[in-house]
Amino acid sequence: MATTTNKQRTLTQLFGTLKKVYSTGEPENRPVLEQFIYGLCHENATQEQADLAYRNLKERFFDWNEVRVSSPHEIEEAISHLTDSGPRAERIIAFLQEVFEETFSYDLDWVQKKTGLKEASKKLAKFQAANDYVIAWVTQQSLGGHAIPLDQATVRVARRLGLVEGDAEDVEAVRTSLEHLVPKAKGPQFTELVSQVASDHCHADGPQCRGCPLSPDCPTAQEPAAVEAGAARNVRVKSRSPMQEPLWLNDR
Repeated sequence: MATTTNKQRTLTQLFGTLKKVYSTGEPENRPVLEQFIYGLCHENATQEQADLAYRNLKERFFDWNEVRVSSPHEIEEAISHLTDSGPRAERIIAFLQEVFEETFSYDLDWVQKKTGLKEASKKLAKFQAANDYVIAWVTQQSLGGHAIPLDQATVRVARRLGLVEGDAEDVEAVRTSLEHLVPKAKGPQFTELVSQVASDHCHADGPQCRGCPLSPDCPTAQEPAAVEAGAARNVRVKSRSPMQEPLWLNDR
């Protein structure tokens, strides 16, 4: 079991190595509603892939109302380069429909004015299209909270690097561990760098450890048998129970 000191050393090496390989740029300041939609595009996708999907939605449709009234097939075509593009398209439309029915507009910036991070996050969680990843993304990008968006790709890389324990199945336990390790100021960069490594090298099946820039410091890459075991295992992120509250929902 890796000690906290070893995990911090691994994290330092991760930032130092990957910043030389990938350019993430500064997070873009978007309205809350648009950050929610961007989060729907970014789950299990790189920043570049999410940017393209988001740009297609903005450029191919007149406004968010046109996206809402379009067919799922039309939305799916705009984001077809993403995995699970069909379900994503349905979630985007369902989200916009819910927002419109509740506010008769496409503005959620009022959520930022809610008293406390917990209340604002719980409001977003009521949308059917919301999940743990999207809420954490909006929290990180718009609400000023310390949140690490966790998708299957992020958890997979974190486990193989030893940043979280391999037997930790509870997404809240994984999140708490990472949020204690990763400083708030580096949270957005961590999300983007790890998603890139997951896409280029740390695949669920057949990870390309030999070409991965993190392989010299990755314990899994040093153990071929462990690589095979990790590839065979389908890493799943469990949905959080309504009774569970992530670290970033705690009052600060």
